[in-house]
Amino acid sequence: MRTPHRIDAHPRPNPYEELGALDDGPLEATPLGEFLTEEREEGAEDAWAPPDHRRGGRRRRKNRFAGLPLAVKAVVGLAVLASFTALADRWAVLYAEHRAADTLKDRLDLAAAPEVEIGGFPFLTQLADKRLESVSVTVPDVAADRVSLAKVSATAHDIRLDADGITAVRGASVPRFDGEVQLSFADLNRELGASRMRFTGEGRDRVRADGTLPVAGHDLRLRAEATIRRQGERGIATEIGNMRLDIGDLATYRPGTRPSQGLHLTRKGTADLARETRKAKALLSVPAVVQRMGVPEATVREALADDGKLTELTGSPRFARQAQGLNLIDLALDNPQVLRRLGLDPGLLDSLSDLTRPALADRLSLAFELPEPEQGEVRLRDVRVEENGIRVRVTGSGLSVGG
Repeated sequence: MRTPHRIDAHPRPNPYEELGALDDGPLEATPLGEFLTEEREEGAEDAWAPPDHRRGGRRRRKNRFAGLPLAVKAVVGLAVLASFTALADRWAVLYAEHRAADTLKDRLDLAAAPEVEIGGFPFLTQLADKRLESVSVTVPDVAADRVSLAKVSATAHDIRLDADGITAVRGASVPRFDGEVQLSFADLNRELGASRMRFTGEGRDRVRADGTLPVAGHDLRLRAEATIRRQGERGIATEIGNMRLDIGDLATYRPGTRPSQGLHLTRKGTADLARETRKAKALLSVPAVVQRMGVPEATVREALADDGKLTELTGSPRFARQAQGLNLIDLALDNPQVLRRLGLDPGLLDSLSDLTRPALADRLSLAFELPEPEQGEVRLRDVRVEENGIRVRVTGSGLSVGG
């Protein structure tokens, strides 16, 4: 069964009639360019553009600084001013230190400019007052007699300047200063190396010397001890003791005139006499030797005639002590052939006779003396031997530098 169509009370308008109603008059032509221009002008305010963060950031920073209190701005300004002032003060200190180092180098005739450090802050205020709180000077490699000082360092206090500004310092007076003088064992080893010696600290005031000394074509081992002490107000003296020259393991030479000094056989040297019949007979065949050793003549005759008696004699502890007490240099004066039989070079003994105690002591001397200043005084105080060298404390007063 078909459903009947519903009839609306208000009929729908005809669309064609609506289109006809729009045609009220003729359509005016509008150029396309004007139309687009109008469209752009109408939408100009809505056009999109990327945000400018950089310009906005500048405005924000400017606004923040502008919003700071006046007191904060003043503090920032003072901080900047203080920084520039400190920089200028530091530059003035460096300039003054450089000028002082060059002046000391020229006046003291140094190989290199010393290190100068001016203490106290600010420097410009001290300069205006013509008084420096402290000045530290370090001078390396200072010649002192036959040795060189590894380092001389001193700090002057309350220095008074004779100056008109930083570039016109004519001189200075030093009421007091204190410092140190150092002798390096490494430098001493190099400077006294003609004898190929090595120095080492042994205790508070003693230095041990050990090395080799060329004598008549032979390298002899030289050993000695130097006692360090202060001499006067400005000098260091060394007393050389226990000097000995070893000729291999056969004999030892000690310069001097005491009975224990001279050229003597070592224990090994006397032990060789007991084992080597030829050497023992060569020694006992010299009457002067037998007399000095105190061996009875009858005992000597039996020993020279019987090897068994000879071994018995030379192997006794008493004979060893007597042989070691024999000065071979005295023996060499009249019996040089005996020394050859013992294995000693007579020419070597002649050179040993020239190595007197003063001559050897001079080779090992570490003495020096500080120069005397034209004004004021310099004094050496405590002297101490350390592992790497000798350290001396120095004090002074009343010094004057410059005109």
